[in-house]
Amino acid sequence: MIGWKKIPPGMVILEPGSALKFKTGSWRAFKPRWIEENCIQCLLCWLYCPDNAVKVKDGKREDFDFDYCKGCGICALECPGKKGNKAIVMEEEVK
Repeated sequence: MIGWKKIPPGMVILEPGSALKFKTGSWRAFKPRWIEENCIQCLLCWLYCPDNAVKVKDGKREDFDFDYCKGCGICALECPGKKGNKAIVMEEEVK
């Protein structure tokens, strides 16, 4: 095996990783709940989600893919909601 210091610049890694290969949803202590009637479809939750857990179809936000959501709460923090009522709230995960 080649040590990282011996890899020439620009070398191609044969099998890059992908977050889609690793379901990380079991790590959560809190999970987001989407309140659709408060959603203004700004898609900020999708933009800021570091785990690709917010799904969008035909330009509209759909529910979370909890297989990938780690419960970080960034989506809830960034959500402006409708008239100050958040469309995403964090709740304790019940297993």
